Amino acid sequence: MDFSLTEDQLMIQELVEKIISERVTDDFWRDSSLLSSKSNSACGWDQPLWSLLAEAGLLSVALPESVGGMGLGFVELCLLLQAQGRRLAPVPLLSSLVMGAMPLVKFGSETQQQKYLPSLAAGETMLTGVSSELVHSVKTMPFSAQQQDGQWVLNGQVDGVAYAEQSAAIIVPVTVREAGDEKIAIFIVEPGFAGVTLNTQQTTSGEPVAQLQLNNVQLSDEQLLSAPEQGATHWKIIEQHLLVGLAAIALGVADDALRRTAEYSVERKQFGMALHSFQSVAHRAADAYIDCEAMRTTLWQAAWRLSVDEPAEAEVRVAKWWACEGGHRVAHSAQHLHGGIGSDIEFPLHRYFLWAKQLEFTGGASSFQLEKLGEQIAQQAGV
Repeated sequence: MDFSLTEDQLMIQELVEKIISERVTDDFWRDSSLLSSKSNSACGWDQPLWSLLAEAGLLSVALPESVGGMGLGFVELCLLLQAQGRRLAPVPLLSSLVMGAMPLVKFGSETQQQKYLPSLAAGETMLTGVSSELVHSVKTMPFSAQQQDGQWVLNGQVDGVAYAEQSAAIIVPVTVREAGDEKIAIFIVEPGFAGVTLNTQQTTSGEPVAQLQLNNVQLSDEQLLSAPEQGATHWKIIEQHLLVGLAAIALGVADDALRRTAEYSVERKQFGMALHSFQSVAHRAADAYIDCEAMRTTLWQAAWRLSVDEPAEAEVRVAKWWACEGGHRVAHSAQHLHGGIGSDIEFPLHRYFLWAKQLEFTGGASSFQLEKLGEQIAQQAGV
C-alpha cells in the first residue's frame, strides 16, 4: 500500500513542523518556566504556540468548513500529532482535536458543533475528554447517569483528565441502566456546571491533568452527545482515534530521540574512536531504526483506514502495540547509548524518555492491546 503524502498533506506537514520547531527548541525548554510556574500562562502548556497554530489554521485541519475548518481528515491530524511528538510541544493537540473535537465532528448536532468548535478553531478555547484506558468496558465505567424529572443526573470520579481545568468542555462516557441492561451514553460536560469538581494532579511529562468529580450533575438532552442506543458504537470509534493519535505522537518522539542519538554517537569519542563505530552501538541503533519504521507503517495503515471509515479494530490495536513496544525500546536505547548524560534531567533526551513512558501507558499498555487482539481473534474463530 502506498502511504505517500499528497501535496496538500506535505504542505501541512512542512508548516506545522516549521512553526513548532522554531518555537520549541532546547533553549526554550532550558529557559521556560512552563513546568515550575503556577501562573495560568505557564501551567505546563505553551499558550503562545497554541495561538500560532490557530493563526496558521492548523487547529482547524480536521474541522468541518461549517465551523471555519479546512474539512480535511484524520491523516492530516496525525501529521500535526507526529510533529508535536518530535519536539515535545506542550500544547493540547491530542486532547482538544482528537478527544474533544472529533467526537463533536462525528456525532454532535449542528448546535453543539457551533457552540464549541468555532472558538476552538480560533485558538480561543480548548476541549478534552476522558481517556480510553479509564473505560475498558461498561462494567468498569467510572461514571453513571440516570434520568430524573426530564434531566440526566451524572455521578462518578476519574483521575488524569488531560487539560480538564483549561478546557471549555469535557467529553464524558457514562453507564446508563435501562430495563436491566447496561448501555453507554456520552455527554458534553462543562467544568463550570454545578456539581463538577476538578482537582489538579501531576504527570511525569508535565502535561496538565486533573481529577474529574461529578456529584449529581444535572444535564439536559442538549448536552447529550450520544444516546444509549448508539453510545457503545460511538465510544469505540472515539477510542480507536485516540489510540492512533497516541501512536502518532509516540512515533514523533521515537523519531527525534533516535535522531539525537545518532548525532551524539557520531560526535562522542570513546577510547579515541567515535561511539557509532562500535559494533554493539551500531546494532542497537539499527534495532531502534527498525522499531521506528514498524511504528510508522502500522500507524499510517490504521490512520488511513479510520480516515475512510474502513473497519480497523485489529490495525488500531497493532499500531498502539507497536507504539508501546517500539517506543519503549527506542526510548531505552536512546538513553543507554547516551550513557550517564542520558539520565541527566537537565539534558534534552530525558524529556523524550518521560514522554515515551507516559504515551506507552495512556490508552492501555502493550499487554492490554494484545489482550484485545486476542479477543478479536477468538470472536472471529467463534471461540
